[in-house]
Amino acid sequence: MNAATIKRPPVTPADLTITPRDRRFGRDDATPRLWHGGRVAATALYNALSATFPVGEAFFVESVRAFRDGADPKLAEDIRNFTTQEVVHSREHLAFNRRAADSGYDLTKLEEQVEKRLAITRSKPKIVSLAATMALEHFTAILAHELLADPRHLACADEATAALWKWHASEEIEHKGVAYDTWLHATRDWRRGKRWKVKALVMLYVTRNFVVDRTAGALELMRQDGVEGPRAWGKLAWYALGAPGMMRKIFAAWVAYFLPGFHPWSIDDRALIAAYEADSGAAFDSAKKVRRAA
Repeated sequence: MNAATIKRPPVTPADLTITPRDRRFGRDDATPRLWHGGRVAATALYNALSATFPVGEAFFVESVRAFRDGADPKLAEDIRNFTTQEVVHSREHLAFNRRAADSGYDLTKLEEQVEKRLAITRSKPKIVSLAATMALEHFTAILAHELLADPRHLACADEATAALWKWHASEEIEHKGVAYDTWLHATRDWRRGKRWKVKALVMLYVTRNFVVDRTAGALELMRQDGVEGPRAWGKLAWYALGAPGMMRKIFAAWVAYFLPGFHPWSIDDRALIAAYEADSGAAFDSAKKVRRAA
């Protein structure tokens, strides 16, 4: 994260407002097959991420809402707005995934793997689902931060698709503390050591699956573009770890999750949202609010 980021006490800012925005992307024209500047690895990695969102974000909502009873009014309000944002994210990525399929990609294997992972998690106590959601929300938040902080990540990308990813990133930053605050509420009677142990173990499990599955998914989509074997591995590794190196750049923020006193809002990066909104011409005050999910 860049040096201009403001550090705050490890709590959700009292003046934070989570604002659902009903936006639609890419409905007018077909999305180019290699929408990310003609680059196979970049297109594959983002498409592999998008394949997880429709069912994954529904799982996040389910996991958080399972523990909303007894939440204080501010957290209850944040959960409602988080739910609505995630519902719209799912809708937009489902539409994007359909356009990817229309361009010739088969996402079936990727979607089946997501369902398989979620089925395993759902078979465990609900608090495990919440811990997994908290870990994955940290992943999406630090990816979102990096995406908005460095224009190179979406340079030369299809305009409508880049707009989708920037919008999604801005809202992921905005609601990045909701799952964590819900976890603190749900485990309020736990000892600190137990809370940290479960949180850390679940994050390690989630990280292993995230890296393995997204890599496999990206390689599968690259195979569908005729790029296989060492060449595919090399292209993907260079894009993810070299330049622009999204996965390399989020490593320190990932490690921070394990530190004492961590909270997603230990870093206040709302300036990235404000910059995105100013650049997109969609000011928060004039954004259309969607009907909140029940």
